[in-house]
Amino acid sequence: MDNVSIITVFTLSGLSDIANYRVILFVLTLLCYCVIWLVNVTIIVTVIVDKKLHEPMYIFLCSLCFNGLYGTAAFYPKFLYDLLSTTHVISYAGCFLQGFVLHSAVAADFSLLALMAYDRYVAICRPLVYHSIMTKQRVCILIFFAWIIAFYFLLMSTITTAILRLCGSHIPKIYCINWLIANLACSASVAKIVIPAFSYTFCFGNVCFVFWSYVHLIKTCQSSKENMGKFMQTCVPHLFSLTVVVVSLLFDLLYMRFGSKEIAQSVQNFMAMEFLLIPPIMNPLMYGFKLTKIRKRVLNFICGKSSAFRFKS
Repeated sequence: MDNVSIITVFTLSGLSDIANYRVILFVLTLLCYCVIWLVNVTIIVTVIVDKKLHEPMYIFLCSLCFNGLYGTAAFYPKFLYDLLSTTHVISYAGCFLQGFVLHSAVAADFSLLALMAYDRYVAICRPLVYHSIMTKQRVCILIFFAWIIAFYFLLMSTITTAILRLCGSHIPKIYCINWLIANLACSASVAKIVIPAFSYTFCFGNVCFVFWSYVHLIKTCQSSKENMGKFMQTCVPHLFSLTVVVVSLLFDLLYMRFGSKEIAQSVQNFMAMEFLLIPPIMNPLMYGFKLTKIRKRVLNFICGKSSAFRFKS
């Protein structure tokens, strides 16, 4: 038992059989990460630069894109390094930091999607008081608390897991998460049961709030073609984003808890990466194509740059 206190690194699994196509996976992963940065930064810069987009819906969208960059930054650089390395290890502190960032990004995702649902609810169901309720100051406060609450839940989870006495150092995944670290504990702990229960309840509560707001939105929009137009333009991308996040996470969680080890390792890795690949790319693309103001601003910028380049040539 004396050895449980001297664990300095964790070993990660899932990349032992990739020697023959290591470079191809590296290039594809790097390309995906570049696309994630491109589409998210495009939305963020567009919203920040254009003062006409300094409205609650676009500010929430900007925060969602920033959160996508925050979460993926904890995974892709380390994963890219592991693809070119023969040893797949992560330091003790690095493992907990990676788990904290990934978990907090997911929690913040749900908080921000809930805020976006509330914003659409007020805009469509209570349009006369929308600007008095969703002021810039109140929007900033809501975003601040969305991040703080997510950080608080996951900080408690990380601290509770970090004080455990561990009897192993092998993480059966391509990245660290608190639940798998807690599984290495020498005895049963609150970190493995109670803390995840609070986190899941928090995320589930946000999802329930979103669906509750959409029930009211649909009832309100049925009586007005104008409201239905607003719903289709602004709410469909939001609902799509929520569905993508929930489905991606459910695949990974269900497999992690109940999945069979007989599934091919490549499939396991894709399921583990799914919520770090699809939502960060699809969210800005969906909003960028569907929201007219953002689409026009981005196209004007691209066309303007193209015209300038042709003029110089």
